[in-house]
Amino acid sequence: MSGNSFGVIFKVTTFGESHGAALGAVIDGVPAGLGVDRAFLAREMARRRPGQSQLATARRESDAVEILSGVRDDVTLGTPITLLIRNADQHSADYAALEEVFRPGHADYGYFCKYGVRDARGGGRASGRETCARVAAGAVAKMFLRTLGVNITAFAAEIGGVRAETVDVSEIERNPARSPDAEAAVKMAEVAAAAAAAGDSVGGVVECRISGVPAGWGEPVFDKLDARLAYAMLGLGAVKGIEFGDGFAAAGRRGSENNDPMSPGFTFASNHAGGILGGISTGNEIVFRLAVKPTPSVSLPQNTVDQAGNVRQIRVTGRHDPCVVPRIVPVVEAMAALTLADFALMQRCAKL
Repeated sequence: MSGNSFGVIFKVTTFGESHGAALGAVIDGVPAGLGVDRAFLAREMARRRPGQSQLATARRESDAVEILSGVRDDVTLGTPITLLIRNADQHSADYAALEEVFRPGHADYGYFCKYGVRDARGGGRASGRETCARVAAGAVAKMFLRTLGVNITAFAAEIGGVRAETVDVSEIERNPARSPDAEAAVKMAEVAAAAAAAGDSVGGVVECRISGVPAGWGEPVFDKLDARLAYAMLGLGAVKGIEFGDGFAAAGRRGSENNDPMSPGFTFASNHAGGILGGISTGNEIVFRLAVKPTPSVSLPQNTVDQAGNVRQIRVTGRHDPCVVPRIVPVVEAMAALTLADFALMQRCAKL
């Protein structure tokens, strides 16, 4: 097992490193005849692109996607689609002093123990930059899901302890925090900026809402829809927890309070379950939230050890996000799209 592929029918393999020549994805299983919206693909990439605001790393990348195979005249051929994103603004010298040490909060030590060698330049495959390939593949999945009426919207529900108190979906892309609450967005940006000025970082919570998924998607035992969504989200390096619907709040309730009564027309009076029961979609809105850790690359002095086990003190220099929450929002949507596209195709097979 390589751990670089995701999906069963709609299958994606990503490749490349943060400071290599390029990153990309190969998607197999995309149905033939799907229209490819290149403008939409570019917009999705722009949402994740670095250098957007004071809340993002200053690294400058166009993140333009080259489609190398599987598409002709902007229509999918049913064959593997190869997407390539070239790197242009690597500052590998920023990592020269870190070649022999393990950065706290990073995957350095785990990679070294697993492979006996690691790419210290930006973390290699463990870098958040790898997610640009996921967003590119996710954009194709979104194009497919649009034909089925499925819509995915994620946003910053909390940054640095500041919570969104209202949800106005139209506000999300109007502010650098990607918050659905304009007032909270200002405070979120201030908290992140203060942390950055102090050489530190902050984390937060991302919420994702998915509409248009019909009842019946998912498998009953090992491939539950919520289990696969959790697998997809916990495959993001910054994500440390997930809850569906009311999540952990359900632990303090009685069953009579937590159940979602059904109404005529197969609708629900509430959505404590978050749109999934028994691992299968109910037709209700799918809702989940993710705990996103603070960016581990901070410029404050930190204690660690080198590859020989000697105690060292380091400061991580270079360009890093003071908060990854705004830029992980489109990645969350992408991974949700890849998961749902796979289940949509599995559902087709189940009814053959």
